[in-house]
Amino acid sequence: MDSEEIDVLEEYISKNNLKITKQRRAVLKVFLECENHVSVEELYNIVLKTEPKIGLATVYRTLALLTKSGLALEMDFGDGQKRYECSHRSVHHDHMVCTGCGKIIEFTHPLIEKYQEEVAKQNKFKITSHKLDLFGLCQDCK
Repeated sequence: MDSEEIDVLEEYISKNNLKITKQRRAVLKVFLECENHVSVEELYNIVLKTEPKIGLATVYRTLALLTKSGLALEMDFGDGQKRYECSHRSVHHDHMVCTGCGKIIEFTHPLIEKYQEEVAKQNKFKITSHKLDLFGLCQDCK
């Protein structure tokens, strides 16, 4: 686990008069190793393999801390559960979500970025962030 992420979490925790615990570090470590958009339950099941005494509530609370500290992004792809991805030091991307199998494909395209800037400029609008989620069927499901 990169010490930079620990530093970010510890700074957030100390500013909010909380404590960095072994359990929070374990959840952070597993979360940072996830390559997929993970739900709380999925993360919990992965954490249990190395830390069997951690409870589901600890994972929920830790993900909330990671989100508030800027280390995680909470996403809703319409499948009935929140999903999380690491946001620290990640490059901006958008998502294609298969409504058949739930597969999530990350993508970037310079024209999307260009056109949104043009639209914002035409409307004298300053973009501070954006997200684009496309829903449909992947190659395997169509």
